[in-house]
Amino acid sequence: RALFAEYAAELADPEQRRLYEEEVAALERERGVEVRFVHPAPGYVLRTSQAGSRRCYLNVCSNPHVGAPQARPEPGGHRWALPYSLAPGREELGRGGRRRLVYDVVFHPAALRLAARSARFRRLLSDTALEAVESHCAVQLDRANAAVLRGTKYKGVPQAPVIRTPLPGGAPPPPADGDS
Repeated sequence: RALFAEYAAELADPEQRRLYEEEVAALERERGVEVRFVHPAPGYVLRTSQAGSRRCYLNVCSNPHVGAPQARPEPGGHRWALPYSLAPGREELGRGGRRRLVYDVVFHPAALRLAARSARFRRLLSDTALEAVESHCAVQLDRANAAVLRGTKYKGVPQAPVIRTPLPGGAPPPPADGDS
């Protein structure tokens, strides 16, 4: 128990987490890949259900590593490009020991600023988040009853997904096994 408590304390220490991220980035750089940890900054939470019965939450978050939103004028309005980062869904325990699914959809901070000023843009951002989870995680969400949780900026324990980008002139491919 003492070792487990020590391990848990080490995981919670921000300095240890920073060292871990630096070591991972250095190892990946040796492999020819740039790694950036995407720490989600709280935005707002969408509550919905998955498969009609399981409670599900989408954390709409921000991080400057994600591309900024871009508008392109078109007849009758604008067409928005909303880059995002989506972490795999995770199951967490809620109140009363009930399991809930949590997804983090991370946009650029400018997208959340636009959503705070415009209800139409907030609806666009929410629809994009719902569509992202449905298409990438192969799940069916209840869009009709999706609602923004007032006063809640984030559900669950934040996790930092990784964006990997190949470096120019990266590491050579590993040799094939069994070839002489």
